[in-house]
Amino acid sequence: MLLRTTIFASVAVVAATQVPRLFEHMQQRQPEISAKQNVVTPQVQKAALPNGRISLKADGRGHFFGTFQMNGKSIEGLVDTGASTIAINETTARRLGFTGNGLDFRYKVDTANGRTDASRIILDRVEIGTVRVRNVEAMVLRDKALSGTLVGMSFLSKLRSYQVQDGGLTLVQ
Repeated sequence: MLLRTTIFASVAVVAATQVPRLFEHMQQRQPEISAKQNVVTPQVQKAALPNGRISLKADGRGHFFGTFQMNGKSIEGLVDTGASTIAINETTARRLGFTGNGLDFRYKVDTANGRTDASRIILDRVEIGTVRVRNVEAMVLRDKALSGTLVGMSFLSKLRSYQVQDGGLTLVQ
């Protein structure tokens, strides 16, 4: 029980320290409109790689953002190797199909924003590009404690590999 509480507290601390930067970055990122295709595309660049691989370019601060599909819904997330699990807020959890009755906020975690409740869930699938992972643990934090989504080790550890090199993060299924 102590190990579980320590892990949850670690996730919460990382979330509390990184999410304000994530939120600030997401507000600064404006989509680019391609005149040729008249399609809105995010500024995050992905390199074309074989199936089961994707490469994300670092932003100006060295962070890796991507649009993930979680249980079939598009969620913008910050890849965070310091987070034990995927961390999402209540609003995002509802978008993913987890209702109030399905969320058991029995875990107490301390964050930089104070103490908050957390609920453990399992995401059926998490995808980015052609990288697909099933049955991924996530923690749901109260909205006031977490404004964005952190994609942590519960996702990354299910990959064959991930590597940062030359300003890019390559994920291999």
